[in-house]
Amino acid sequence: MPARPLDGKIALVTGGSRGIGRAIAERLGRDGATVALTYTRDEAAAGEVVARIREGGGRAVAFAAPLGHRGDAAALWSAFDERIADQAPGTAPAVDILVNNVGIAMTADLTALTEDDFDQVFAVNVRAPFFIVKEGLERLRDGGRIINISSGAGRLAMPQAIAYGATKGALDNFTRNLAQALGARGITANAVAPGIVDTDVNADWLRGDPAAEADAAARAALGRVGRPDDIADIVAFLASHDARWITGKVIDATGGVRL
Repeated sequence: MPARPLDGKIALVTGGSRGIGRAIAERLGRDGATVALTYTRDEAAAGEVVARIREGGGRAVAFAAPLGHRGDAAALWSAFDERIADQAPGTAPAVDILVNNVGIAMTADLTALTEDDFDQVFAVNVRAPFFIVKEGLERLRDGGRIINISSGAGRLAMPQAIAYGATKGALDNFTRNLAQALGARGITANAVAPGIVDTDVNADWLRGDPAAEADAAARAALGRVGRPDDIADIVAFLASHDARWITGKVIDATGGVRL
């Protein structure tokens, strides 16, 4: 088999069982990385992703790692250490590519948002990736990649999702700080900011309603709704050697929304 761009690399993708995370995990697996992916509840879906990667000749493992509570990041890395040892016996646990994909949406304006809502969305979308990176620094190899999945909401005024947008703005700033802090180790840190993507999260309002799909497509300069592979391909580029001189950037992956 010819060499692939990520042969010999180990990738961790949080929330890799569904939607964008699944597409990312499968693409990194096709590119040669050994993929560890986390899931929250759907073990069967995670197993399907692992099977797909292995059918393509890749290596993958999945493990449960719910996020949003204190101590979750440390628990995630403990599980990673155990499961990755099955794929690379006799070697110290290490990771080359860290994709912080897990996130939750929160649709509530300023008047409707509760303190519990606020705490939950920040715990999952900001605190979790922050401490996943912090707890994972000793495992992250020099020359590695950190890729945070942000959102176009981080740069847009969306009062109906005010807390969600704030979390993504915080994640973008975190990314820039990581790039500065870890650059001496050759580690790049970038964020990818999707717009509306056709996943099961958006299925209730997007699929089966031609008017809703047409409206969503019209918001993008490229005239269609995004697909999970659109985002996965950008992540794969950032994970590769070709992106070695890009760091501290938020890559707009909305298809050109509100240019």
